[in-house]
Amino acid sequence: MQFTLPQSTIEQLELYSNILKKEPSQIIKEALEKYFAEVEQAMLEQGMESENRLTTFTNDEFWDGVDI
Repeated sequence: MQFTLPQSTIEQLELYSNILKKEPSQIIKEALEKYFAEVEQAMLEQGMESENRLTTFTNDEFWDGVDI
């Protein structure tokens, strides 16, 4: 897999690498781990919202057809 980064991103990566005393690859790895965790959380929340829309009944819908 190959990819290119904009020059401004490379410059920021070099700057933060020097400030944080971390290898650029470590900074990228940590950033991607955080990104993937956020995306996964958002997907889970979106899935729960979709599921809730399918399973949430109003009071009338819930009791419709129930004889007490």
